[in-house]
Amino acid sequence: MIRFDDLTVFVLAADNGNMSAAARLLNIAPAVASAAIKRLEAELGVRLFARSTRSLRLTSDGARYVEFARNALAELRAGHDALMQEREALHGTLTISIPSDLGRNVLTDWLDVFMVQHPALALNVRIGDMRVDMFRQPVDAAVRYGVPDDSTLVAAPLAPDNRRVLCASPAYFARHGKPASLEELFGHNCLRLALSEAMHDRWTFEKNGDERVIKVTGNRISDDGELVRRWAVAGQGLAYKSRLDVLADLRAGRLETALDDWLGERAPVNLVSTHRLALTPALSRLRDFLQERMRAYVAQSEAD
Repeated sequence: MIRFDDLTVFVLAADNGNMSAAARLLNIAPAVASAAIKRLEAELGVRLFARSTRSLRLTSDGARYVEFARNALAELRAGHDALMQEREALHGTLTISIPSDLGRNVLTDWLDVFMVQHPALALNVRIGDMRVDMFRQPVDAAVRYGVPDDSTLVAAPLAPDNRRVLCASPAYFARHGKPASLEELFGHNCLRLALSEAMHDRWTFEKNGDERVIKVTGNRISDDGELVRRWAVAGQGLAYKSRLDVLADLRAGRLETALDDWLGERAPVNLVSTHRLALTPALSRLRDFLQERMRAYVAQSEAD
């Protein structure tokens, strides 16, 4: 029976022309390497090397056999790698909840890439801005704005420095002008989001440690952040959106920001999961993937 270790010693000795070099590469004693070659020669019934005290060269039989040995080792390594990839592949179904606007316009494309990288994984996506109860609903993780109040949940940061921005379309600003102060917001049509009976009509701004909260009004309300963004792009009013939600619109000129000397409220993006599920291979891989994508997305915007 030909041993894998003996073939390895043989190929390394042939490549290096030196038994001691092969032994050093394998971290074994020269005597062990020499014994491996003798064992292989005995198994094959031929001499593989012509040896002297100063040189080591392949015999004609050894020169013919070394290519077969290399191919055999390559096939064995390929088989080992295939088994390891299969063992490390993500399986099963991953159920995630993602927000309406960022989910539809950014995350779904990224998730397509993630699925190509992990073809054995099935994905169940729930999209919407309503918060899910992760202990009562079969959801493994949720991409959400803000840090959860529940201490039994784990929040892995994806975009910790994200904030909201005040924005509208160029057409809206052409008709109504850009507000020059927070007080001027009272005279603008503000597009509002309502979730779980809570109206998001108090917009918070910060400058030099001074925090101001403005209660806004307008003629359009929705429980869907994507619809609020579309209204803003269509010139229907001012929106107070996560910068990530409108980043593509700002780059393309479909939206413009206003009151840039004031910082909007913080809107960190996190991948939220329960303690029980926080360290599963699928969630860990998804977390790392989304963190990398989010960093690149924000960095591209800053470069522009």
